[in-house]
Amino acid sequence: MNNPIAVSRRRLLQGAALATTAATAGLAGFPAIAQGARRELRIGHQKGYLSLLKGRGTLEQRLAPLGVGVKWTEFTAGPVQLEALNVGSIDFGDVGEAPPIFAQAAGAPLAYVGATVPRPASEAVLVPKNSAIRTVADLKGKRIALNKGSNVHYFIVKLAEKHGLAYADLSLVYLPPADARAAFEKGSIDAWVIWDPFLAAAEVGLGGRVLADATGVVGNRAYYFSSLDYAGRNTDVTRILVEEINRIDQWGQANREALASELSALWGIPKPVVDVSTKRTQFGTGPITKAILAEQQQIADTFFALKLIPKKINVLEAAAPGLA
Repeated sequence: MNNPIAVSRRRLLQGAALATTAATAGLAGFPAIAQGARRELRIGHQKGYLSLLKGRGTLEQRLAPLGVGVKWTEFTAGPVQLEALNVGSIDFGDVGEAPPIFAQAAGAPLAYVGATVPRPASEAVLVPKNSAIRTVADLKGKRIALNKGSNVHYFIVKLAEKHGLAYADLSLVYLPPADARAAFEKGSIDAWVIWDPFLAAAEVGLGGRVLADATGVVGNRAYYFSSLDYAGRNTDVTRILVEEINRIDQWGQANREALASELSALWGIPKPVVDVSTKRTQFGTGPITKAILAEQQQIADTFFALKLIPKKINVLEAAAPGLA
């Protein structure tokens, strides 16, 4: 009869030996141990270009040889994604110009890793078709709706400056896009500062007239962000991400009709509206540079002067490794 103590000891030694062999020799039954721990990329995205990237699966194909698994989570807006980054729920996301500034001012550990080319025609001041407002100077004292602390908030400040108006000359009404559209339609505001596709929808559906877009005033870029920690440890992953997003951009530039069809289905917006938006979109995404972050610094300084953020920030502190 076997000694139970001897059997237990023998099994323990056999198990230890098997684990050691798997770790050092890469037995087929232990691929995770043999290959090392897999990396994970958790992407937050709004319904847009990252969603198109998700649908194509090309990112997963490029990252698979690096042992990187991808997880996608959809969000309703950029600020919500930044909150998720702050609590460690995602590693990457897309956002407009303004939210990262508020996030950095609040101490979020974000890192800028990519940016689009400027897209100034994609945001504008909209007035009713028959409005007596004909010039930017005519906005003095008029009720102007916008989303507080957004990219268009910065735009209207700089547009007013360019046309000799002080910030105090603007009678701003802070409304999110859906409420602003309703107010615009009812005539309870005189102008609306808004971005695509809401801008295109109001032009097509409400007959709105563009008084001035951001051309020659501000850049209106979109940004891609990670955390300082993730970007520092995964420069290969963030580089591939930016490259794959740019591939979607280049495809969109060459195939605007097909792009409009995809975005129409994605957003649930009629294609004629999306056509207006995509026709004026500028395409291209690349790595972050000091020059691009200098643009963000101007926005941050403006928001601090307007007391929209509680302290001055140095945007360069949110630069990903390898800044050009």
